[in-house]
Amino acid sequence: MDHEAQAAPAATGGAAAVLERVRELLPVFRERAEEGDRLRVLPDASVKELADTGFFRLLQPRRYGGYEADPIDFYTAVRDIASADGSTGWVASVVGVHPWQVALFSDEAQQAVWGEDDATRLSSSYAPTGRARVVDGGFVLSGRWSFSSGADHCGWALLGALVQDAEGAVVDFRTFLLPREQYEIVDVWNVVGLRGTGSNDIVVDEVFVPLAFTLSMGDTGQCKGPGQEVNTAELYRLPFHSIFTSTIAAPLIGMARGVYAEHVEMQQNRRRAAYLGERASLDPFAAVRLARASSEIDAAWALLTANLREEQDHVARGEQIPLEVRLRVRRDQVLGSERAIEAIDTLFEASGGRALADGTYLQRQWRNAHAGRVHAANDPERALQMYGAQQFGHTIDPGMY
Repeated sequence: MDHEAQAAPAATGGAAAVLERVRELLPVFRERAEEGDRLRVLPDASVKELADTGFFRLLQPRRYGGYEADPIDFYTAVRDIASADGSTGWVASVVGVHPWQVALFSDEAQQAVWGEDDATRLSSSYAPTGRARVVDGGFVLSGRWSFSSGADHCGWALLGALVQDAEGAVVDFRTFLLPREQYEIVDVWNVVGLRGTGSNDIVVDEVFVPLAFTLSMGDTGQCKGPGQEVNTAELYRLPFHSIFTSTIAAPLIGMARGVYAEHVEMQQNRRRAAYLGERASLDPFAAVRLARASSEIDAAWALLTANLREEQDHVARGEQIPLEVRLRVRRDQVLGSERAIEAIDTLFEASGGRALADGTYLQRQWRNAHAGRVHAANDPERALQMYGAQQFGHTIDPGMY
Protein backbone atom coordinates (compact mmCIF):
# COMPACT_ATOMS: atom_id res chain seq x y z
CA MET A 1 0.00 0.00 0.00
CA ASP A 2 1.36 3.42 -0.96
CA HIS A 3 0.69 5.40 2.23
CA GLU A 4 2.36 8.54 0.98
CA ALA A 5 -0.20 8.81 -1.82
CA GLN A 6 -2.97 8.78 0.79
CA ALA A 7 -1.84 11.66 2.98
CA ALA A 8 -4.00 14.41 1.45
CA PRO A 9 -7.70 14.04 2.33
CA ALA A 10 -8.90 15.92 -0.73
CA ALA A 11 -7.42 13.24 -2.95
CA THR A 12 -8.56 10.20 -1.01
CA GLY A 13 -12.34 10.36 -0.63
CA GLY A 14 -14.34 10.81 2.55
CA ALA A 15 -14.64 9.12 5.92
CA ALA A 16 -15.68 5.82 4.35
CA ALA A 17 -12.34 5.67 2.54
CA VAL A 18 -10.52 6.39 5.82
CA LEU A 19 -12.38 3.54 7.51
CA GLU A 20 -11.47 1.18 4.70
CA ARG A 21 -7.79 2.10 4.93
CA VAL A 22 -7.83 1.78 8.71
CA ARG A 23 -9.29 -1.73 8.50
CA GLU A 24 -6.52 -2.79 6.13
CA LEU A 25 -4.03 -1.94 8.90
CA LEU A 26 -5.70 -3.92 11.71
CA PRO A 27 -3.55 -7.06 11.30
CA VAL A 28 -0.45 -4.86 11.42
CA PHE A 29 -1.56 -3.11 14.61
CA ARG A 30 -2.29 -6.46 16.24
CA GLU A 31 1.11 -7.80 15.25
CA ARG A 32 2.87 -4.74 16.71
CA ALA A 33 1.00 -4.83 20.04
CA GLU A 34 3.78 -6.66 21.86
CA GLU A 35 6.33 -4.18 20.52
CA GLY A 36 4.24 -1.31 21.89
CA ASP A 37 4.09 -3.00 25.29
CA ARG A 38 7.87 -3.39 25.27
CA LEU A 39 8.56 0.19 24.16
CA ARG A 40 5.83 1.63 26.45
CA VAL A 41 4.84 3.88 23.54
CA LEU A 42 3.28 3.26 20.15
CA PRO A 43 5.81 2.36 17.45
CA ASP A 44 6.50 5.30 15.14
CA ALA A 45 5.47 3.18 12.15
CA SER A 46 1.97 2.66 13.56
CA VAL A 47 1.42 6.39 14.12
CA LYS A 48 2.68 7.22 10.64
CA GLU A 49 0.52 4.58 8.96
CA LEU A 50 -2.52 5.71 10.93
CA ALA A 51 -1.85 9.34 9.98
CA ASP A 52 -1.50 8.36 6.33
CA THR A 53 -5.01 6.89 6.31
CA GLY A 54 -6.40 10.36 7.17
CA PHE A 55 -7.71 9.13 10.53
CA PHE A 56 -6.37 12.05 12.58
CA ARG A 57 -8.15 14.46 10.21
CA LEU A 58 -11.63 13.01 10.68
CA LEU A 59 -12.76 15.64 13.21
CA GLN A 60 -10.52 18.42 11.88
CA PRO A 61 -12.06 21.46 10.14
CA ARG A 62 -12.12 21.37 6.34
CA ARG A 63 -10.46 24.76 6.19
CA TYR A 64 -7.36 23.05 7.61
CA GLY A 65 -7.44 19.91 5.50
CA GLY A 66 -9.85 17.90 7.61
CA TYR A 67 -13.01 15.95 6.89
CA GLU A 68 -15.44 17.41 9.50
CA ALA A 69 -16.73 13.84 9.60
CA ASP A 70 -19.68 12.38 11.41
CA PRO A 71 -18.35 11.60 14.93
CA ILE A 72 -19.85 8.13 14.72
CA ASP A 73 -17.53 7.42 11.79
CA PHE A 74 -14.69 8.51 14.05
CA TYR A 75 -15.82 6.24 16.89
CA THR A 76 -16.31 3.37 14.45
CA ALA A 77 -12.70 3.71 13.33
CA VAL A 78 -11.56 3.87 16.98
CA ARG A 79 -13.60 0.78 17.83
CA ASP A 80 -12.04 -1.16 14.97
CA ILE A 81 -8.47 -0.09 15.81
CA ALA A 82 -8.93 -1.02 19.48
CA SER A 83 -10.25 -4.44 18.47
CA ALA A 84 -6.77 -5.12 17.04
CA ASP A 85 -4.79 -3.52 19.87
CA GLY A 86 -6.11 -1.60 22.84
CA SER A 87 -3.11 0.73 23.16
CA THR A 88 -3.25 1.74 19.50
CA GLY A 89 -7.00 2.28 19.73
CA TRP A 90 -6.67 4.34 22.91
CA VAL A 91 -4.04 6.70 21.48
CA ALA A 92 -5.94 6.96 18.20
CA SER A 93 -9.06 7.96 20.09
CA VAL A 94 -7.68 10.53 22.51
CA VAL A 95 -5.26 12.11 20.02
CA GLY A 96 -7.78 11.91 17.18
CA VAL A 97 -10.47 13.78 19.10
CA HIS A 98 -8.33 16.83 19.85
CA PRO A 99 -8.83 18.53 16.47
CA TRP A 100 -12.50 18.79 17.45
CA GLN A 101 -11.63 20.94 20.45
CA VAL A 102 -8.96 22.96 18.68
CA ALA A 103 -11.71 23.92 16.23
CA LEU A 104 -13.42 25.72 19.15
CA PHE A 105 -10.37 27.88 19.90
CA SER A 106 -9.81 31.30 18.37
CA ASP A 107 -8.86 31.42 14.71
CA GLU A 108 -5.48 32.75 15.82
CA ALA A 109 -4.85 29.61 17.87
CA GLN A 110 -6.01 27.31 15.06
CA GLN A 111 -3.65 29.07 12.66
CA ALA A 112 -0.77 28.57 15.09
CA VAL A 113 -1.46 24.84 15.32
CA TRP A 114 -2.28 24.03 11.68
CA GLY A 115 -1.19 27.04 9.63
CA GLU A 116 2.24 25.68 8.73
CA ASP A 117 1.50 21.97 9.15
CA ASP A 118 -2.12 20.82 9.03
CA ALA A 119 -0.99 17.32 10.07
CA THR A 120 0.01 18.57 13.55
CA ARG A 121 -1.21 16.32 16.38
CA LEU A 122 -2.00 17.19 20.01
CA SER A 123 -2.03 15.29 23.30
CA SER A 124 -3.84 16.37 26.45
CA SER A 125 -4.32 16.17 30.18
CA TYR A 126 -7.50 17.93 31.24
CA ALA A 127 -7.50 17.41 35.00
CA PRO A 128 -6.87 20.86 36.52
CA THR A 129 -3.63 19.92 38.25
CA GLY A 130 -1.93 23.09 37.00
CA ARG A 131 -2.32 26.66 38.17
CA ALA A 132 -2.59 29.81 36.06
CA ARG A 133 -2.49 33.38 37.24
CA VAL A 134 -4.01 36.29 35.34
CA VAL A 135 -1.56 38.73 33.72
CA ASP A 136 -1.88 41.33 30.98
CA GLY A 137 -2.92 39.66 27.74
CA GLY A 138 -3.30 36.18 29.17
CA PHE A 139 -2.01 33.88 31.88
CA VAL A 140 1.18 32.46 33.36
CA LEU A 141 0.87 28.69 33.62
CA SER A 142 2.75 26.18 35.78
CA GLY A 143 2.14 22.62 36.86
CA ARG A 144 2.52 18.92 36.28
CA TRP A 145 -0.07 16.85 34.44
CA SER A 146 -0.31 13.05 34.26
CA PHE A 147 -1.64 10.56 31.71
CA SER A 148 -0.96 12.47 28.48
CA SER A 149 -1.44 9.56 26.08
CA GLY A 150 0.54 9.70 22.86
CA ALA A 151 2.45 12.82 23.94
CA ASP A 152 5.67 11.66 22.27
CA HIS A 153 3.92 11.67 18.90
CA CYS A 154 2.43 15.16 19.27
CA GLY A 155 3.61 18.72 18.73
CA TRP A 156 1.13 20.54 20.99
CA ALA A 157 -0.70 19.86 24.26
CA LEU A 158 -4.07 20.79 25.74
CA LEU A 159 -3.80 21.21 29.52
CA GLY A 160 -6.41 21.94 32.16
CA ALA A 161 -5.76 24.43 34.95
CA LEU A 162 -7.53 26.50 37.57
CA VAL A 163 -7.15 30.26 37.07
CA GLN A 164 -6.34 32.43 40.09
CA ASP A 165 -6.71 36.17 40.43
CA ALA A 166 -4.22 38.51 42.13
CA GLU A 167 -5.56 37.50 45.54
CA GLY A 168 -5.19 33.80 44.82
CA ALA A 169 -8.90 33.09 44.46
CA VAL A 170 -9.97 30.58 41.80
CA VAL A 171 -11.95 32.45 39.13
CA ASP A 172 -12.08 30.00 36.21
CA PHE A 173 -11.20 26.55 34.89
CA ARG A 174 -9.59 26.73 31.45
CA THR A 175 -7.92 24.59 28.83
CA PHE A 176 -4.51 25.91 27.77
CA LEU A 177 -2.97 25.26 24.36
CA LEU A 178 0.84 25.02 24.32
CA PRO A 179 3.45 24.15 21.63
CA ARG A 180 5.98 21.40 22.30
CA GLU A 181 8.86 23.76 23.10
CA GLN A 182 6.97 25.13 26.11
CA TYR A 183 6.62 21.87 28.06
CA GLU A 184 8.67 18.86 29.13
CA ILE A 185 7.55 15.23 28.78
CA VAL A 186 8.63 13.10 31.76
CA ASP A 187 8.83 9.33 31.24
CA VAL A 188 6.86 7.75 34.09
CA TRP A 189 4.67 5.23 32.21
CA ASN A 190 5.39 1.89 33.92
CA VAL A 191 2.01 0.17 34.16
CA VAL A 192 0.27 -3.18 33.69
CA GLY A 193 -2.20 -2.20 30.96
CA LEU A 194 -2.30 0.19 28.00
CA ARG A 195 1.47 0.01 28.22
CA GLY A 196 1.88 1.10 24.61
CA THR A 197 0.08 4.41 25.07
CA GLY A 198 3.09 6.29 26.44
CA SER A 199 0.79 8.21 28.79
CA ASN A 200 3.57 10.21 30.40
CA ASP A 201 3.63 13.36 32.52
CA ILE A 202 3.83 16.90 31.18
CA VAL A 203 5.60 19.67 33.13
CA VAL A 204 5.22 23.41 32.53
CA ASP A 205 7.23 26.03 34.38
CA GLU A 206 6.03 29.64 34.33
CA VAL A 207 4.95 29.86 30.69
CA PHE A 208 2.96 32.80 29.33
CA VAL A 209 -0.16 31.67 27.44
CA PRO A 210 -2.09 34.34 25.48
CA LEU A 211 -5.81 34.60 26.17
CA ALA A 212 -6.55 33.52 22.58
CA PHE A 213 -4.83 30.19 23.28
CA THR A 214 -7.23 29.26 26.10
CA LEU A 215 -10.84 28.13 26.44
CA SER A 216 -13.05 28.51 29.49
CA MET A 217 -14.63 25.19 30.45
CA GLY A 218 -17.69 27.20 31.46
CA ASP A 219 -18.17 28.26 27.83
CA THR A 220 -17.25 24.82 26.53
CA GLY A 221 -19.90 23.28 28.78
CA GLN A 222 -22.48 25.50 27.08
CA CYS A 223 -21.36 24.27 23.63
CA LYS A 224 -19.71 27.61 22.89
CA GLY A 225 -16.30 28.61 21.57
CA PRO A 226 -14.85 31.46 19.51
CA GLY A 227 -13.86 29.01 16.78
CA GLN A 228 -17.52 28.50 15.91
CA GLU A 229 -17.38 31.81 14.05
CA VAL A 230 -15.15 30.23 11.39
CA ASN A 231 -16.00 26.54 11.86
CA THR A 232 -19.75 26.57 11.36
CA ALA A 233 -20.37 22.83 10.91
CA GLU A 234 -22.92 21.25 13.24
CA LEU A 235 -20.16 18.92 14.46
CA TYR A 236 -18.66 21.75 16.51
CA ARG A 237 -21.89 22.46 18.40
CA LEU A 238 -22.04 19.12 20.16
CA PRO A 239 -21.29 18.98 23.91
CA PHE A 240 -17.67 18.63 24.95
CA HIS A 241 -18.40 16.00 27.58
CA SER A 242 -20.46 13.90 25.18
CA ILE A 243 -17.67 13.88 22.60
CA PHE A 244 -14.79 13.34 25.00
CA THR A 245 -16.30 10.69 27.26
CA SER A 246 -17.47 8.71 24.23
CA THR A 247 -13.83 8.90 23.16
CA ILE A 248 -12.97 6.89 26.28
CA ALA A 249 -15.80 4.36 25.92
CA ALA A 250 -15.29 3.56 22.23
CA PRO A 251 -11.87 1.89 22.65
CA LEU A 252 -13.21 -0.30 25.45
CA ILE A 253 -16.10 -1.44 23.29
CA GLY A 254 -13.61 -2.13 20.51
CA MET A 255 -11.45 -4.23 22.84
CA ALA A 256 -14.53 -6.20 23.86
CA ARG A 257 -15.40 -6.87 20.21
CA GLY A 258 -11.89 -8.10 19.57
CA VAL A 259 -11.91 -10.36 22.62
CA TYR A 260 -15.28 -11.76 21.54
CA ALA A 261 -13.98 -12.67 18.07
CA GLU A 262 -10.81 -14.20 19.51
CA HIS A 263 -12.74 -16.21 22.10
CA VAL A 264 -15.11 -17.64 19.49
CA GLU A 265 -12.22 -18.75 17.29
CA MET A 266 -10.31 -20.25 20.22
CA GLN A 267 -13.26 -22.23 21.54
CA GLN A 268 -14.08 -23.66 18.13
CA ASN A 269 -10.57 -25.17 18.03
CA ARG A 270 -10.11 -25.97 21.72
CA ARG A 271 -10.48 -29.38 23.32
CA ARG A 272 -10.65 -29.53 27.09
CA ALA A 273 -8.50 -32.25 28.67
CA ALA A 274 -10.41 -32.02 31.95
CA TYR A 275 -13.61 -33.02 30.10
CA LEU A 276 -12.21 -36.02 28.18
CA GLY A 277 -11.20 -33.96 25.20
CA GLU A 278 -14.65 -32.48 24.59
CA ARG A 279 -14.75 -29.59 22.14
CA ALA A 280 -15.21 -26.40 24.18
CA SER A 281 -17.73 -25.04 21.69
CA LEU A 282 -20.10 -27.94 22.51
CA ASP A 283 -20.45 -26.82 26.14
CA PRO A 284 -23.98 -25.36 26.44
CA PHE A 285 -22.88 -23.09 29.30
CA ALA A 286 -20.12 -21.67 27.07
CA ALA A 287 -22.79 -20.82 24.51
CA VAL A 288 -24.83 -19.00 27.18
CA ARG A 289 -21.82 -16.99 28.31
CA LEU A 290 -21.13 -16.07 24.72
CA ALA A 291 -24.69 -14.87 24.20
CA ARG A 292 -24.61 -12.73 27.34
CA ALA A 293 -21.28 -11.16 26.43
CA SER A 294 -22.40 -10.37 22.88
CA SER A 295 -25.54 -8.68 24.17
CA GLU A 296 -23.54 -6.46 26.54
CA ILE A 297 -21.19 -5.41 23.74
CA ASP A 298 -24.01 -4.71 21.30
CA ALA A 299 -25.95 -2.72 23.91
CA ALA A 300 -22.93 -0.56 24.75
CA TRP A 301 -22.38 0.36 21.11
CA ALA A 302 -26.06 0.81 20.26
CA LEU A 303 -26.64 3.25 23.12
CA LEU A 304 -23.46 5.23 22.41
CA THR A 305 -24.44 5.77 18.78
CA ALA A 306 -28.16 6.31 19.39
CA ASN A 307 -27.54 8.98 22.01
CA LEU A 308 -25.09 10.86 19.81
CA ARG A 309 -27.56 10.71 16.93
CA GLU A 310 -30.20 12.29 19.15
CA GLU A 311 -27.84 15.12 20.09
CA GLN A 312 -27.01 15.63 16.42
CA ASP A 313 -30.70 15.83 15.58
CA HIS A 314 -31.21 18.63 18.11
CA VAL A 315 -28.24 20.55 16.69
CA ALA A 316 -29.49 20.07 13.12
CA ARG A 317 -32.83 21.62 14.12
CA GLY A 318 -31.07 24.58 15.73
CA GLU A 319 -32.22 23.52 19.19
CA GLN A 320 -30.39 23.51 22.48
CA ILE A 321 -29.64 19.93 23.51
CA PRO A 322 -31.78 19.12 26.55
CA LEU A 323 -29.84 18.50 29.75
CA GLU A 324 -31.61 15.18 30.16
CA VAL A 325 -30.17 13.99 26.85
CA ARG A 326 -26.65 15.11 27.77
CA LEU A 327 -26.93 13.34 31.12
CA ARG A 328 -28.21 10.23 29.35
CA VAL A 329 -25.14 10.25 27.15
CA ARG A 330 -22.98 10.13 30.28
CA ARG A 331 -25.22 7.53 31.95
CA ASP A 332 -24.94 5.17 29.00
CA GLN A 333 -21.27 5.95 28.44
CA VAL A 334 -20.19 4.84 31.92
CA LEU A 335 -22.52 1.84 31.80
CA GLY A 336 -21.28 1.05 28.28
CA SER A 337 -17.72 0.93 29.62
CA GLU A 338 -18.93 -1.38 32.39
CA ARG A 339 -20.70 -3.60 29.88
CA ALA A 340 -17.54 -3.88 27.78
CA ILE A 341 -15.44 -4.82 30.81
CA GLU A 342 -18.00 -7.36 32.03
CA ALA A 343 -18.08 -8.97 28.58
CA ILE A 344 -14.29 -9.15 28.46
CA ASP A 345 -14.13 -10.66 31.94
CA THR A 346 -16.77 -13.26 31.11
CA LEU A 347 -14.98 -14.32 27.93
CA PHE A 348 -11.49 -14.23 29.42
CA GLU A 349 -12.55 -16.39 32.36
CA ALA A 350 -14.04 -18.92 29.95
CA SER A 351 -11.04 -19.05 27.62
CA GLY A 352 -8.90 -21.49 29.56
CA GLY A 353 -5.42 -21.34 31.04
CA ARG A 354 -3.66 -20.84 27.71
CA ALA A 355 -5.09 -17.32 27.55
CA LEU A 356 -2.81 -16.38 30.45
CA ALA A 357 0.44 -16.85 28.56
CA ASP A 358 2.72 -13.87 27.97
CA GLY A 359 2.29 -12.43 24.51
CA THR A 360 -1.23 -13.72 23.94
CA TYR A 361 -3.87 -11.40 22.55
CA LEU A 362 -6.47 -12.14 25.23
CA GLN A 363 -4.38 -11.41 28.29
CA ARG A 364 -3.07 -8.18 26.73
CA GLN A 365 -6.54 -6.93 25.87
CA TRP A 366 -7.79 -7.94 29.34
CA ARG A 367 -5.01 -5.80 30.87
CA ASN A 368 -5.64 -2.96 28.44
CA ALA A 369 -9.36 -2.88 29.15
CA HIS A 370 -8.95 -2.81 32.91
CA ALA A 371 -6.39 -0.02 32.58
CA GLY A 372 -8.88 1.98 30.50
CA ARG A 373 -11.63 1.26 33.01
CA VAL A 374 -9.93 3.40 35.69
CA HIS A 375 -10.01 6.59 33.58
CA ALA A 376 -11.89 9.37 35.36
CA ALA A 377 -14.51 9.49 32.58
CA ASN A 378 -15.53 5.96 33.54
CA ASP A 379 -16.38 6.84 37.16
CA PRO A 380 -19.92 5.40 37.20
CA GLU A 381 -21.36 6.67 40.47
CA ARG A 382 -20.91 10.37 39.73
CA ALA A 383 -22.48 10.20 36.27
CA LEU A 384 -25.33 7.99 37.44
CA GLN A 385 -26.03 10.18 40.48
CA MET A 386 -26.27 13.25 38.27
CA TYR A 387 -28.72 11.54 35.94
CA GLY A 388 -30.87 10.30 38.80
CA ALA A 389 -30.82 13.68 40.58
CA GLN A 390 -32.00 15.41 37.41
CA GLN A 391 -34.82 12.89 37.08
CA PHE A 392 -35.89 13.75 40.63
CA GLY A 393 -36.06 17.42 39.65
CA HIS A 394 -32.88 18.64 41.31
CA THR A 395 -30.77 21.42 39.75
CA ILE A 396 -27.75 20.14 37.82
CA ASP A 397 -24.87 22.24 36.48
CA PRO A 398 -24.96 21.77 32.70
CA GLY A 399 -21.37 22.94 32.41
CA MET A 400 -20.14 19.58 33.68
CA TYR A 401 -22.12 17.55 31.16
